[in-house]
Amino acid sequence: MTTQQLIDIAVEMKTQAYVPYSNFHVGAAILTEDGTVITGCNVENAAYGMCICAEQTAVVKAVSEGHKKFKAIAVAGDSDGPCLPCGACRQILSEFCGPDMPIACVGLDGKPEQFTLGELLAHSFKLER
Repeated sequence: MTTQQLIDIAVEMKTQAYVPYSNFHVGAAILTEDGTVITGCNVENAAYGMCICAEQTAVVKAVSEGHKKFKAIAVAGDSDGPCLPCGACRQILSEFCGPDMPIACVGLDGKPEQFTLGELLAHSFKLER
């Protein structure tokens, strides 16, 4: 699976977004360690705090299907520049991914930019006892 293929899947997933309030479509595609691609889109709710990001949808779907190790994720959104994961999504990704995991981000211009999780979330919260 190439980065561009993962991006193309994330772009396609934008069409599944439920966004009656913001009209801001986001799609995500996460590549599991065994090569499976799990997708997600954002789902809004009238109570804004209940909204679910595309990245969260993909991670939760993957975990519910038995996948807990990921190789890469692509995020596509209706932003002018690359659509970056929000802080909550970065923290959720850090639960399952190392700081070197690539995150490909693309907006409406179609020009992808790639980051690592460590670049986007330098100091994630870890529950250590």
